[in-house]
Amino acid sequence: MKQSNTPSAQRLKLGEQLLINGMITTDQLEIALIEQRKHATLLGQQLVRLNFVSDALIRDILAQQFAHQSIDLSVAIPDSEVLKLVPETLARQYKILPLMRDQTEERLTVAMVDVTNVVALDQLRRQLNPPLQIEPLLATEVQIEQALDRFYGHVLSIEGILQEIEEGTSIPANTTMGDSHPQRPIVRLINAILLDAVKQGASDVHFEPEQAFLRIRYRLDGVLWQVRSLHQRYWPAMCVRLKLMAGMDIAEQRAAQDGRMSAYLCGRSVDFRVSTQPTLHGENIVLRVLDREKASIQLDQLDLPTDQMAILMRLLAKPEGMLILTGPTGSGKTTTLYAMLSYLNQTQVNIMTLEDPVEYPMPMMRQTSVHAANKVDFANGIRAIMRQDPDIILVGEVRDEDTAQMALRAAMTGHLVMTTLHTNHAPAAFARLQDLGLTPALMAGHIIGVIGQRLLRKLCLECRQLVAAEDPITAHITQLHATLLDTLVDPQQIMAYRPVGCTHCRMSGYRGRIAILEILEMQAALEPLIVAQASAVQWQQSAAAFGYRRLAAAGLRRVLSGETSLSELQRVVDLPLP
Repeated sequence: MKQSNTPSAQRLKLGEQLLINGMITTDQLEIALIEQRKHATLLGQQLVRLNFVSDALIRDILAQQFAHQSIDLSVAIPDSEVLKLVPETLARQYKILPLMRDQTEERLTVAMVDVTNVVALDQLRRQLNPPLQIEPLLATEVQIEQALDRFYGHVLSIEGILQEIEEGTSIPANTTMGDSHPQRPIVRLINAILLDAVKQGASDVHFEPEQAFLRIRYRLDGVLWQVRSLHQRYWPAMCVRLKLMAGMDIAEQRAAQDGRMSAYLCGRSVDFRVSTQPTLHGENIVLRVLDREKASIQLDQLDLPTDQMAILMRLLAKPEGMLILTGPTGSGKTTTLYAMLSYLNQTQVNIMTLEDPVEYPMPMMRQTSVHAANKVDFANGIRAIMRQDPDIILVGEVRDEDTAQMALRAAMTGHLVMTTLHTNHAPAAFARLQDLGLTPALMAGHIIGVIGQRLLRKLCLECRQLVAAEDPITAHITQLHATLLDTLVDPQQIMAYRPVGCTHCRMSGYRGRIAILEILEMQAALEPLIVAQASAVQWQQSAAAFGYRRLAAAGLRRVLSGETSLSELQRVVDLPLP
């Protein structure tokens, strides 16, 4: 009796909450309670079956009531290896869907209809070997049952799905195989590729049709790696499926399109920015992986040297002025900007952003997408933001004269403005802004700093190899040390490493990436250089007295600390010849 009374109290609380919020009537609650006692089910399930409320509404209210997170399983893609941990009979009996296993914390994330079902959790723990901590997420009964049908009883590995397709009928080159039916092999194939890309840490996924085959490549640590080659006949259905997921026009094949989609992968929500481009052998599709977990980093996670962090803190402490971040596409500018904004994001300040598009939603910040569809461009967006009482403004990119003028005007009127610019190095930002129509007199005194950034691949700690003192690489590092850091060093004291390659790093010798920055903090003594249109060499020589170090010098520090190799630094940054 005791066990049955506790759930009843919880059901009454749910009914009372729905009544108070006006989501159901008293008559509907009475009907649901009668049916609930009659069928011995949960009140929330009965309300959904009677079509009084939606299953998503019940899920969210119960999640608040029990202080648990909820999940929308319609976009969730569980790991095929994790599904093997829980037998289908147990999963269906207790309505449990395993989603992701965290190896580092030995935790298993599962979706459940009733997160308070102690019996179900105990049975699940007995099944797991070795034991794992269980993190339950609340899901609706309908979505759990649909997901169990969708993922159990079907091959989910890429190889298995391809074999299933080969043994079945040929794929027609139309949309019938590209719909969203969960049991379609093409649907599961796309899901498996997306899951694999996120698990490997890819930043981009390329689908590239050739004359007789489809090439699939991932961008891992900034470098493209070919991971699969499929026959061309798979591509029409795969292309349709991707375009459907991204909300694109599947009938349009002659014009480029942009779209966006989301999926629950590896235990978290991952967004994808999708772009199509017509080519000679079919539509080329590239997916940019917008993983919020990777973008949400703190400033200290950039692992900057102490002197550079001190300069950056001074810049962020300024109440007004323009701070510019430069670097090519894929150099981590957005991640660094978000790290700086997260540091400044407090209840006392109003942060507003203009982005094309908004890649990572951030709490408290007011973010606006710049898009032709909503008739907002950067220049007009800045004008509108100025009427919203902002303290800090992020302008995604300065592309034209109007945007440059408006961004600088905002910086001149008491706002801290952050933006990005495409230049090869920090001092080139002034020449670029002059090309866009800004006068040196306007820039002087209102640009507080310019940050240049690149990303270097980190050496794999499992296989990196120490470079001998007599190696030519050591001699080159010695010369660079004298040129870039203005100090002589004994070759015997240099601890540099070279990449080797092992199973931990895909035989590449590298795992992960680190940022290197050059921070040009503007001073009154440097402002005449803007008017004089000084060269990069003049900027570097004059700014060195105020703590400025070139990208090459920042990269060399990383080489000397054993984090990366000289060859990787040469790949990314222009180094002086030995």
